[in-house]
Amino acid sequence: MAPSALPAWLPELADSLALGLRELVLPHLGQAAARALAGRAAGGDTTFAIDEHAEAFTVEFLARQERPLALYSEDRGYLEWHGPAEYVFIVDPIDGTRPAMAGFEAACVSVAVARRVDEPLMSDVVYGVVVEIKEGGVFRATRGGGCEIRRGDMSLRAASPSANTDVSRLFWTIGFRGRPAAELVRALGHLIDRSSVDGAVFDIGSATYSMTRILTGQLDAYIDVGPRMIEVAPWVERRFREVGRGHVLNNSPYDVAASTLILLEGGCVVTDAAGRPLDHRRLLGSDASYQMSVVASANVAVHEAVLGEVAVGMRLLAEGVPTGPSGDALVASGDARGRSGDTPSFPGCSG
Repeated sequence: MAPSALPAWLPELADSLALGLRELVLPHLGQAAARALAGRAAGGDTTFAIDEHAEAFTVEFLARQERPLALYSEDRGYLEWHGPAEYVFIVDPIDGTRPAMAGFEAACVSVAVARRVDEPLMSDVVYGVVVEIKEGGVFRATRGGGCEIRRGDMSLRAASPSANTDVSRLFWTIGFRGRPAAELVRALGHLIDRSSVDGAVFDIGSATYSMTRILTGQLDAYIDVGPRMIEVAPWVERRFREVGRGHVLNNSPYDVAASTLILLEGGCVVTDAAGRPLDHRRLLGSDASYQMSVVASANVAVHEAVLGEVAVGMRLLAEGVPTGPSGDALVASGDARGRSGDTPSFPGCSG
């Protein structure tokens, strides 16, 4: 695919916003004051004081630009300035707020830019930039133009995804925040067990940080199956709402729009948990209808293997009985392995 023809100011503006947000948030990492509660976002997640400062900076930064622009963010929703916008910025000012409040490395600024069509989709994202808040690394990509990584000395590095294809040696991260623990472990427990000795599983607390670690070769995969769980076992939505204080909390487009483009341009594979490309998922929303499962992998072979493991877990979850608020164990009938259709295909993806 040929690189998208973007005006020079567009990536420069996105980079400036991301770096400005990093500069704003960095002094607050690990500070107790950052943990103050500031309300709830439109999607239902908790808004902390550090989130509110970053959201306010984002609005002020884009509003003072003397050109038509639009913004979609977790707390502010959709905003537009200076007439009809040609581009919309999809911004997660702090992806990994909880790690940021703890002073950990796993917190990033995520800025994606999409063409402002009537109903923007993931395939309309033309530029993405992710900046590590603590360590300062920068990941960015233009659609059709590849990705680049800049570390502390700002020297250019190529992506170096892992070549591992063995799920027993998988280094991966799991999406846990807001997901019902008993059901999530029912769905992925067999993979946790298979990889917990010769591999490793982490809950890092940031989809963006997790996904960009695949580009660096530190991780083999990021696996978040929340929406897929509800798709195959609709009764589990009640458990999501119990955990999420009335809301379903999974990845929204603003969480993964930039990192998905960056990984795809870096030669990695990104689909939903059923193996479907994310291209046709809508961008500008955060409720359950916009949320998406994500499986991101370093290469096609390991992606196929992971999807097979996920399919087994979904079968077990679907055959189980609903749990109560106490998280009573699910009951599954039979072994899901080896049945036809367990390993979905993912047309349109390359790695």
